[in-house]
Amino acid sequence: MDLLNSAIGSINEFLWTYIIIVVLVGCGLWFTLMTGFIQLRALPEMVRLLAGDLGRRPSGRKAISSFQAFCVSTASRVGVGNIAGVAIAIVTGGPGAVFWMWVIAFIGAATGFVESTLAQIYKIPRGHGLFHGGPAYYIQNALGQPDIAKLFAVLISVTFGLIYVSVQANTIALSMEKAFGADTYMMGGVLAVLSGAVIFGGIHRIAGFTTLLVPLMAGIYLFIAIAVIILHIEEVPGMFALILHDAFRPQAAVGGGIGTVILTGVRRGLFSNEAGEGSIPNAAATAHVTHPVKQGLVQAFGVYVDTWFVCSATAFIVLLTGQYTIGGETTGIALAQDSLASVFGSGASSLLAILIFLFAFSSVVGNYYYGEINIHFFGQNTHLALILYRIAVIGMVFFGCIAALPLVWNLADLFMAMICLTNLYALARLAPRARIALRDYSEQKRAGKNPVFNPAVMPSAQGITAWDADQLHPQKYEQKS
Repeated sequence: MDLLNSAIGSINEFLWTYIIIVVLVGCGLWFTLMTGFIQLRALPEMVRLLAGDLGRRPSGRKAISSFQAFCVSTASRVGVGNIAGVAIAIVTGGPGAVFWMWVIAFIGAATGFVESTLAQIYKIPRGHGLFHGGPAYYIQNALGQPDIAKLFAVLISVTFGLIYVSVQANTIALSMEKAFGADTYMMGGVLAVLSGAVIFGGIHRIAGFTTLLVPLMAGIYLFIAIAVIILHIEEVPGMFALILHDAFRPQAAVGGGIGTVILTGVRRGLFSNEAGEGSIPNAAATAHVTHPVKQGLVQAFGVYVDTWFVCSATAFIVLLTGQYTIGGETTGIALAQDSLASVFGSGASSLLAILIFLFAFSSVVGNYYYGEINIHFFGQNTHLALILYRIAVIGMVFFGCIAALPLVWNLADLFMAMICLTNLYALARLAPRARIALRDYSEQKRAGKNPVFNPAVMPSAQGITAWDADQLHPQKYEQKS
């Protein structure tokens, strides 16, 4: 088993260092230029769309609003990697790694826009205002390559719905054991019950759950970060100066020099915001909007929320408290706990354990849903398969709480690499269609209209099934009671 783990780790190191990062960054730069720096010039529109959707829901018994879809995707994005992963990045690559996290988020926002817009264009209606979509759907419907689409559907269902779920559950169990002495078997049972209660409720319950939890957990964590910043306000200018300096001239303790700094920051950022991996489009496609670009812009902003806000919060906490040592043994969750304890006392460990529970559990729910969407991809008669899949997810939640998972982490990285390459292949071929949709959206905005998508603007209507006459009208909303 150790030999297998070592072999997979070596494969991952090669793939992510020399292939995946190059392809992801290259595609992101191309999408940035192709869309005219959409992630920068459309930033006000992103905020307007997201803020305007608060407290609203589309007409339809079970329809998912743009904000709810945003929360589902953010639930998956924002996990323990935003805390432990960032701390690891600083210990490995120094403060300069944070700068390259920011850079890759900026580039990745363009990729997020393209893949989420395509997911909306090629989504599948399911009745009652519900939709399914994602890479498997636009690979089959737009590219006409069902075998590749099925491969992607299997990969993402296993990676997110099973492997990543167990990893998140494991982190919850370990943090609660350290903070409160909670038995891992007991935590496994509790988490299994909670997970089952949410995921057996379907996407409507998942959307409602994440709409409540995501803003709450992000708000609490950002409030803590702001408190740390205020208490160390005199050190903030020096912190930013250190980040910028070390981004290009790293400290001697960083093995591998600037190459390590860049690669560490890029890897951490990509793993965190998921831009290009093909996971976020699955949530983006569920939104009931009048134009695909609306959700594309909202999900592009999600990349910023994950990296510029949540990941930066962890980075500021670690850097301002000065508890880190480049190349030191204390890293990950332990470093984050020590950093908070240095400011708020020993009770900070318990506080962070609770936050980790919120972050990780939301990821469990969000990751499961990506699997559900892709099971539906295989046909209409998936009721039994979906029940079995839900049971398997609950089982992996329990297993994750009681197991050590170094091999599972490496397998997840390997599967993620395959997902990235499959999705980016499709994006490279279909990106011009996202640009056409963007041009149509911009023209309607300049004319003072609420943009409404008409498939006639596309070079081909092949695979476009959700944008019929009933969809082609300004979105009607009902206020939540």
